[in-house]
Amino acid sequence: MKGVFVILFLLVAAMGFSQDVPPVTEQQLENLGDEAPEDDAFLQQLVFYRNNPLNLNTATPEDLYALRLLNELQVQSLVRHRQLFGKLLSIYELQAVQGFDLQTIRKLLPFVFVGEAQSIGEALTTRLRNGSQSVLFRLGRVLEKAKGYDTTRKTHYLGDPYRMQLRYTYQYKNLLYYGVVADKDAGEQFFRGAQRWGFDFYSVHLFARNLGKLKAVALGDYVVNLGQGLTQWQSMGFGKSSEVLAVKRQAPVLLPYRSAGEFNFNRGAAATAQWGAWEATTFVSYKKFSGNRVADSVERFTSFGTSGYYRTPSEVEDRYRLSDFSAGANFSYNRTSLKVGANAVFHRFSQPLQKSAEPYNLFAFSGTTLLLGSVDYSYTYKNVHFFGEAAVNGERRIALVQGALVSMDPKLDLSFLFRKIQKDYSAPFGNAFTESALPANETGFYAGIQLRPSAAWLVSAYADVYHFSFLRYRISSPARGRDFLVGLSYAPNKTFGAYLRFRGESKPLDPAVGVIRTPELQTRKNLRLHFSLEPHRGPSVKGRLEKTWFLMDGKREEGFLSFAETAIRPGTKWSGQLRLQYFQTSSYDTRIYAYESDVLYSFSIPAFFDKGLRYYININWHPAKRWIFWTRFAQTLYAGRGTVGSGLDETEGHRRTEVKAQVQYRF
Repeated sequence: MKGVFVILFLLVAAMGFSQDVPPVTEQQLENLGDEAPEDDAFLQQLVFYRNNPLNLNTATPEDLYALRLLNELQVQSLVRHRQLFGKLLSIYELQAVQGFDLQTIRKLLPFVFVGEAQSIGEALTTRLRNGSQSVLFRLGRVLEKAKGYDTTRKTHYLGDPYRMQLRYTYQYKNLLYYGVVADKDAGEQFFRGAQRWGFDFYSVHLFARNLGKLKAVALGDYVVNLGQGLTQWQSMGFGKSSEVLAVKRQAPVLLPYRSAGEFNFNRGAAATAQWGAWEATTFVSYKKFSGNRVADSVERFTSFGTSGYYRTPSEVEDRYRLSDFSAGANFSYNRTSLKVGANAVFHRFSQPLQKSAEPYNLFAFSGTTLLLGSVDYSYTYKNVHFFGEAAVNGERRIALVQGALVSMDPKLDLSFLFRKIQKDYSAPFGNAFTESALPANETGFYAGIQLRPSAAWLVSAYADVYHFSFLRYRISSPARGRDFLVGLSYAPNKTFGAYLRFRGESKPLDPAVGVIRTPELQTRKNLRLHFSLEPHRGPSVKGRLEKTWFLMDGKREEGFLSFAETAIRPGTKWSGQLRLQYFQTSSYDTRIYAYESDVLYSFSIPAFFDKGLRYYININWHPAKRWIFWTRFAQTLYAGRGTVGSGLDETEGHRRTEVKAQVQYRF
């Protein structure tokens, strides 16, 4: 079967995919796997800049960070080039900017242009009248009936199987944003029961930039990004990937929250004021949230509810029964090559957080109040960029991140990052560049190298070693792990690109059986070949062959995945995508993640395991100037299975079918 599908793969590839996001970003999302947040703000920003390209002659470093396509060295090089030589005269002048190779320029081109510098302080009336606005409605469901919808069961879903989202947005350049997002998950009630106001989740935001001395103002829902994520970082933060220089957290302190995730954001007001090189940001927030509540000798909660699912009576019982009052500030001094900042965050929960009485939770945060502070900096000296953050909690436990980006030669760049986070340091809203999802109980060192032997070739590699000084979930003693990647990419022209990547990781984990459990290394290796062909006319195509190996407790397992995807645009009003995929793995341990194209502002990163076929079809119809329609049909066919899924999501049969429709009206 595998051989037959490889032949089919090659035939489809020979026939002839327009990328939703750049290939590098796809890889970064795939590496997040199960931890990928429900945050589509970066997709919204990419789509906006594709339709309204960013002027490189007026773009600030923060504007360039928003693209997520440039590292700090490249941003600094562009700013320095403009200071030395004045405005860019042509987009092709980017080839003269240090650190801008042809592959970087090509992935940047759809989102930028070079034009005359214009004032960024535009009148409020202009911002209110000349922006782009749209209304979007999305509806989707799984066609097969899951166990959870059987109302004769004691525990069942209270609502219908449809997922819905309604979104209104207004944006004028990057100077004014406002909008509303309403979202309902499958299985949740709609205009009845716990959701008597209709959608389960509502979010409203108003955000403005450059209002005199006020650099930014946020009302409603917003996110706060501080330092290198040791205290708080609420935007999406990528981890280790083939983009080996992307080790620094870089984003504005304040951003509007425009997504449908129900946990990681603030609700209240915030502002950033600027006086020359000095900036001050203050924010205050009051937000209700869900958690696993326990009522014994004292009312408390043992964990945050981050899923946003309120489908069963028990989930509804914990819905928004807790609250978090938070406030904080950031003060920074920013010159061309030096930035120094001080950060403080305070949280008060309505009930104390007290995790379960497991040995690995001995040093976990507990209580109703949490105070975190830090100092961060970045400094560029010639071809070296240093950055870091040192943080402390209310118990004076310390966390440290220190990194450097070095341009050794126009063809050679290096990255280094060291982190040391004490076992009793805790930041539940942090998101630093660490092996763990949250910064806690970790010491590690990362080194990356990026080599450009010629304009078409790029060699990337990194190695990361880390140590957990105390117990962790399913790790019953201090332990060490390691991770490495080697990648080779080839892009001889604008239409063709390919990369070969090998990644290996060895993570500590307790064995599944045994009275005395000593952590052993579970080793996972992955080899991927990926290509894309996007001719100026005719169908475009991308494809992948991927193999994975897993070893632990003397058990050896393998997995395989391949797909071919083609995109066509028969006219100005129609476009479509088709993917054919085959996968076969020994178990969940050899699962393989693959980024999938979806409707506008949506993405999915399924984990594929067992044996089966998958295909999906996306169709985009643009019948009139203001109306755009999307449809998506995706189906997975498993071999030799009588059920799909688990728990209340389990369905009878060997297939899982997802359908989705979306319409957008642009004013």
